[in-house]
Amino acid sequence: MSHSSICVVGTDATMVYDTVRTVVEGALGDLDPTVALEDFTARDSSTGESSTARLLDALYTPAMLVERRVVVVRDAQYLTADEVKAVLGWMSSPTSETVLVAAVVGAKSHKLVKSADEVIDVNVGNRQADRQEFVANKLVQYRVSVDRSVVSAIVDRVGDDLARVDSLARTLRAIYGSAPLTIAHIEPYLGDPGGVPEWDLTDAIDAGDASRAITVARRMLDSKGRAGLQIVNLLQRHFLRLARLSGAPVRNADEAAALLGIKSFPAGKALAAARRLGDVRVIEAVRLITRADLDLKGGVTFGSSDDATTADVTDLMVIEVLVARLARLTASARR
Repeated sequence: MSHSSICVVGTDATMVYDTVRTVVEGALGDLDPTVALEDFTARDSSTGESSTARLLDALYTPAMLVERRVVVVRDAQYLTADEVKAVLGWMSSPTSETVLVAAVVGAKSHKLVKSADEVIDVNVGNRQADRQEFVANKLVQYRVSVDRSVVSAIVDRVGDDLARVDSLARTLRAIYGSAPLTIAHIEPYLGDPGGVPEWDLTDAIDAGDASRAITVARRMLDSKGRAGLQIVNLLQRHFLRLARLSGAPVRNADEAAALLGIKSFPAGKALAAARRLGDVRVIEAVRLITRADLDLKGGVTFGSSDDATTADVTDLMVIEVLVARLARLTASARR
């Protein structure tokens, strides 16, 4: 391989280690892993002891019986500052024909990430198009043959639980090979609906799309990723941000970000929504959310659970009514 150090980084451990497996397979090629591969974890899971001494010994041992050696360090984010310094020392002057594969579950600001010859970022963007691209590329990687409609169906089912896609692709490859697949082939292996990110809901509400907002809220409840009160809390957080921006002397996304303590892009969206709604509608939205919060804490009850979805009926009714009212409030501001 042309690179002596490769760092795989991301916030989801499953996605990081799925990618590490692929990177290691590529680095080994036809070599026998029992001879060419050394695999370490930064901290022993049972004792907490450091593996750095053995890791460094493996890094500085030249390839002898094989044409190259692959050394893996997992959970590299747990290396101490001195241990990172020692590994960086090797990276600055690597042993010939040795490839280091470091796995960092965390931020790209880690020193190993910054110093690696190649960085593979497994984080997926927030847009639907980003998720579509990730799923399509993963299926291509395993030579699973599907059309766009099947990719869309997979994205809809897994939601933001994209860590499931690698194992799904491997399963489909093992069963069907490269034969063209329809959703009927894949359906038995998709599993339960995954969760969806909170901005799918707030974006639908900010767009005044009541139908979409109800669909997303139902998905959140059906996936069991969030209970009704959690949805109320995320909506409360969203509209309280708008309330802070209403009438505030902020002129652009950067000033809104400084006021809210969040990144510029979501701050800009919040500022636009606050300006569009106006003070009166923002206050009404907060009132609606407060009422729903009280209802879910015992103010109303509509029964136990829905037989079709197993969702709590009270949660379902209160949340559907709330998001529909919030979306209509936004729609009225757009007219």
